[in-house]
Amino acid sequence: MTEVVADEERPADRADAGERVLHVGADRPIRISTGHRIRHHEGKCSRPHGHNYDVTVRVQGELTEEGWVVDKGDVTGIIGEWDHRFLLQRGDPLVEAMEASGDGDAVVVLDHPPTAEVMAVVLERRMLERFPDTVSDVAVEVAETRELRAGY
Repeated sequence: MTEVVADEERPADRADAGERVLHVGADRPIRISTGHRIRHHEGKCSRPHGHNYDVTVRVQGELTEEGWVVDKGDVTGIIGEWDHRFLLQRGDPLVEAMEASGDGDAVVVLDHPPTAEVMAVVLERRMLERFPDTVSDVAVEVAETRELRAGY
């Protein structure tokens, strides 16, 4: 039997629902393969290398007309822009080398070293810029390895 809920028993509109939270990747993180290097690191991380990053996202906000905080595809789309790309800090000579080799479209240039911490902050900011005004907060966690995880 189908249950019918009367209008009086549910929020009159999305604003009455209050802020809600959407978790993307909580049980199964979004995985991207990305290269980087930490140019001024004194160890092996100064060499170009890559990781299979696991990314999880928490989005808080009011429900949209569509009935969600944000479309999951918008979350995964922003993260996916870094999949199979190379993250480099502005001023790294590899940026010019990649462009000269014809692979400039494979590079994402960041203003700071491409650490997991910076990646989380940049992804949060990109999402807040692109998501509707109904979104009040975004928290991203980036796991570079099983031992290294950064986020808010």
